[in-house]
Amino acid sequence: MSTETDNFFEKVYQVARLIPEGKVTSYGAIAHYLGATKSARMVGWAMNGSKAKDVPAHRVVNKKGLLTGKHHFEGANLMQQLLENEGIEIIDNQIQNLTSCFWDPSKELFRE
Repeated sequence: MSTETDNFFEKVYQVARLIPEGKVTSYGAIAHYLGATKSARMVGWAMNGSKAKDVPAHRVVNKKGLLTGKHHFEGANLMQQLLENEGIEIIDNQIQNLTSCFWDPSKELFRE
């Protein structure tokens, strides 16, 4: 992996660590915040590699609130269980009331 990719992944991890408990964001929202609007898939790759980095990857979902990354978690329903433990309702692998629990880093974080 290139140093540029490593740096991007670390920026993704920094943002993901700021997602409050009981909130979720999307791959695209993180990419947009980082000024890489078309890099949602790269954010997903970063989340796939975040296990040993103390990142709450379970709080990052697709733009429709689907748990598309759940197969990267140990156990079939671990991602869902972690989110439900934080009070997020999920039916058929989709977050219910996404608007009320969505955390947009572009609105919540101040960039210098």
